[in-house]
Amino acid sequence: MNFRSDNTAGASDEVLAALIAANDGAQSAYGADEITRRVEHRLREIFENDVVVFLVATGTAANTLGLSCVTPPWGAVLCHAEAHICVDECGAPEFFTGGAKIVGLPGIGCKVEPATVASQLAKMPAGAVSTSQPAALSISQATEAGTIYAQDEIAALAEVARSRDLAVHMDGARFTNALVTLGCSPAQMTWKQGVDLLSFGATKNGCLAAEAVIFFDKTRATEMAYRRKRSGHTLSKGRLLAAQMEAYLKDDHWLDLARRANQAAKHLEEVLFSLHGVRIPWPREANEVFAVIPDGTFGRLQAAGVLCHPWPTDSLPPGSAPRKGETLYRFVTSFRTAPEEIEAVRRACLEATPRPDRMIAGS
Repeated sequence: MNFRSDNTAGASDEVLAALIAANDGAQSAYGADEITRRVEHRLREIFENDVVVFLVATGTAANTLGLSCVTPPWGAVLCHAEAHICVDECGAPEFFTGGAKIVGLPGIGCKVEPATVASQLAKMPAGAVSTSQPAALSISQATEAGTIYAQDEIAALAEVARSRDLAVHMDGARFTNALVTLGCSPAQMTWKQGVDLLSFGATKNGCLAAEAVIFFDKTRATEMAYRRKRSGHTLSKGRLLAAQMEAYLKDDHWLDLARRANQAAKHLEEVLFSLHGVRIPWPREANEVFAVIPDGTFGRLQAAGVLCHPWPTDSLPPGSAPRKGETLYRFVTSFRTAPEEIEAVRRACLEATPRPDRMIAGS
């Protein structure tokens, strides 16, 4: 019962079959193959835009190389203080941008507010040589707290960014999980709201190792081919990246996988909420569930083999922080999470008394 991350799941059967098929025969190297061309065409269809696409193997590569194309060494990238680029990429954004500053901002549920961005921009006057010049705003969709920006929230943030000519980057490691929750089109969740470039994640949702950097603004993509090569992320057998992505996108497979993961998380949230003393700090919106759990209850879960991560955060809503004898945990489901695994969580605490009258904080 491993709920530590959706990274713990392997690839879908369809993706594996496509990878094996692409292994046969010979194709042009370094992304000049026919499969890559088909993937690029498919992504243009999906996003309803003549996008520029670069395939890479990791989310860190997608985020940092994309940001390096829009941020000079003296620039600054604004993001949430707990964003992946701020705390989980070992300084890669700073390295690949040549030393740009990552500016972390506060926000409940790992979401930044337009007013917070505007306030930070006011502290960074344009043209002041003693201050890093803001160059990009990066938002995560879904966020590190599993929350989701609505379309109007993305548009409002982009409007603030535009006031200072910042590029808007979306870290979409769990892009598809957010998309199926909102029920909108990929275009409506990105460039139609002002997003300039997207790190389009597939690894967490059914691929082995495949991500895409997607530029909606072609003028910002001119350096990407060189930066990808220079950083060692232009794979000689690029067709093996493309084969994964092609199978992932075929017949809405990517959407089906995310729906499975989200549905499993919904079920898990219901089970956790039914356990005595468990509190949910914010409603689940994608495939991550956060729960404040009494130590005794968690001990029973551990004994039953439930694996998850304790989660330190400063972005909890007021009044929802763990009290003495409690800890906040993160549970993540994947397309492979079985209903039996979730029911095992309930069985581990059979003595718990359901409390359907309790409210979720923030609901």
